[in-house]
Amino acid sequence: MIQRIQTLYLILAVVISAGLIFVFQLWTNNEGVSVFAKDNYLYLGLYFGSALLSLISIFSFKNRKTQFMLGRLNIILNFILLGIFVTQSLNLSGEADVSEKGIGILLPVFSIVCLALANKAIKKDEDLVKSVDRLR
Repeated sequence: MIQRIQTLYLILAVVISAGLIFVFQLWTNNEGVSVFAKDNYLYLGLYFGSALLSLISIFSFKNRKTQFMLGRLNIILNFILLGIFVTQSLNLSGEADVSEKGIGILLPVFSIVCLALANKAIKKDEDLVKSVDRLR
């Protein structure tokens, strides 16, 4: 149901997780080569896993509890991805691998914001349905 605001937030999260990872670099290494998420299968898999969870959540609009749970799982997945990026960029040896950080490291943060807004809207819908059921 495209008319619901949480669907738009989830579509935005899909675009961030599956589309923008090919546009924005994660970092530049010491040789001056830009590193994208497609260069590492772990990052690519986590990003596509996040996009897949968002897509499944879009199409499970009839079951709001499942949709809410998938949103929470997706937020946890993005926090794991963000933690991996932080540990990779702040490794103990200093300039060992990461020379210049790119905007691609912040993509999980933008995705988390979209998913949190979607979960807030899903919760609002669930509360509305519960209040209508109480009146019957």
